Amino acid sequence: MSHLNDLAHPDVWRYPRVLSIAGSDSGGGAGIQADLKTMAALGCYGMTAITALTAQNTLGVRAIHAVPASFLKEQIAAVVEDIGVDAVKIGMLHAPDIVEAVAWAIDTYRLPNVVLDPVMVATSGDTLIEPDTVQRLVHELFPRATLVTPNLDEAGLLLGRALSDASELEAAAAELLQRGARAVLLKGGHLSGEVVTDLLAIASEPAAFWVWLRGERIPSPNLHGTGCTLSSAIASYLALGQTLEEAVQSAHAWVRQALQAGAHVRLGQGSGPLNHGWAPQPMQLRRITG
Repeated sequence: MSHLNDLAHPDVWRYPRVLSIAGSDSGGGAGIQADLKTMAALGCYGMTAITALTAQNTLGVRAIHAVPASFLKEQIAAVVEDIGVDAVKIGMLHAPDIVEAVAWAIDTYRLPNVVLDPVMVATSGDTLIEPDTVQRLVHELFPRATLVTPNLDEAGLLLGRALSDASELEAAAAELLQRGARAVLLKGGHLSGEVVTDLLAIASEPAAFWVWLRGERIPSPNLHGTGCTLSSAIASYLALGQTLEEAVQSAHAWVRQALQAGAHVRLGQGSGPLNHGWAPQPMQLRRITG
């Protein structure tokens, strides 16, 4: 990896390329807007394929306008066939045909480093997915994703039961692995307590590999888009060449800093965004050899 001052080298260069397949948040705090801000802040080149438009602000979601699956395919094809992709973040997939379009794209273009954030419920509590889409998402995308990043509410919907205690994280993560996920980052931020506990579970033989991530809770009213930001940060670090475990740990630390930097800012009347610009990095460059 290199920076802009290395351009005098005769080789050809390119940016680390990250594609967000997700919904648009008109308020700018979540969805593809948060993804693009995160990718840029980490020195990556962000691209988008929009699954749905939302009329949304810090108070909630007012309306959702779906994008046809055929047009989603066209967006992905246009980006991949010209620019290329080093990592993918997948967010809001509200309908079964949208899930199938994404599965088609992953297989057709052999998309690498796929981070699936199964967005089902907004920070405001608004539902963002059709009920019959949940099982389709598990069946089609869990086996194709490098990592799945549900919060406790989303994991509860996936498993069909509520998760209310940190002691349940390990069993829940193991069950999600059994349902086809190759790796799961189960986010425990919705649990009460002064310490926030997340669990990274990676499928391996003879047993799964577990990494616990714990940190003191950061008091803040500005939590809108936290999951979108974390998943796009993981995808960005994967595009930058980190291993999955390294990328999760780096993204976890970066999001905590973004939460801390935005904790005392007031933007809107509800749950505001993180401070995505707390420490922007210059655009990174990769040498293309051969």
